[in-house]
Amino acid sequence: MGSEEDKNVFAELTEDIVLNIFYNLEDDPRHWARLACVCTKFSSLIRDFCWKIKCSETIPSDLLSAAEPHLSSLHKLTVCCPGLRHAGLLFDTSDFGLERDLGPDSQHHTSGLEKTVSSSSSSGPEKTVSSSSSSCWSLFDDLYYDTLCVDPSESGVAESVSVGAVTVEACKKRKVSGGCRSHLASGSWSLSREQGSKLLARQFRDDCLYVCDWPGCVHNEEKRKYSLFRGVFKNFKRTRVWRTIHDGKKRKLDLPCAFCSCKFTWDLHSAFCLRRGFGFHDDGEPVVRAYVCENGHVSGAWTDLPIYT
Repeated sequence: MGSEEDKNVFAELTEDIVLNIFYNLEDDPRHWARLACVCTKFSSLIRDFCWKIKCSETIPSDLLSAAEPHLSSLHKLTVCCPGLRHAGLLFDTSDFGLERDLGPDSQHHTSGLEKTVSSSSSSGPEKTVSSSSSSCWSLFDDLYYDTLCVDPSESGVAESVSVGAVTVEACKKRKVSGGCRSHLASGSWSLSREQGSKLLARQFRDDCLYVCDWPGCVHNEEKRKYSLFRGVFKNFKRTRVWRTIHDGKKRKLDLPCAFCSCKFTWDLHSAFCLRRGFGFHDDGEPVVRAYVCENGHVSGAWTDLPIYT
């Protein structure tokens, strides 16, 4: 396809033929992410046809109808693990979770987590994350970058802390062996309300939370095994969880969402939205953690229950 003649021949293919080729690549979402970065035509075909059809096959119909304007985020959520960073596993847990409500102690530093920078696509100039932009990067590029260009040893970049948000400290990050960024998830690529109901406290059971099937994406780290999950609330702004967070003026965490451009999330554990009884490990790490953004996207992690419980 290097010559002008080859390009002209390919451009003359009908959309039906091109789509048939794309559908043969649906087993690995990274193929569509690559193709979406090639040209505007491919991006439009994948957005308007491929992802819509794939979502209709794998996502519950009631959730799909409620999330119609955000299909790209929803599709990414079904196939991408949030990674250790977005699941909150880089938080220091020596204070048994109290830091998220009371603020950091005097010994903590104020440097933030590393900034996520998108990759440049082959059809346009390089794009970088901008705090003033509501759509920091194309989710096509984001899926492409997060699933193909993961570098677990990447160095952090200092980031200014926004007012009103609790800072996640970088210098006390735990030693991890897996990828910190979001990546293609292992396990099932489907969402279940039954799994979401197991997370929420009794008073929030009427809220519709869809979570990936157990065990999610499993990461074997130095201390223990983590089952990273992702999920989404249906009509989040109408849920009791949102009213609890909003009316209770819960503090935001300077932890961005893995699935959209939201810069902040809330800790569902410290907001008392998770089911009671999960508890903590003897080193202060919560058995279950979960974080939700303003669009209702949830990232978190399960661990095995402590023996003494």
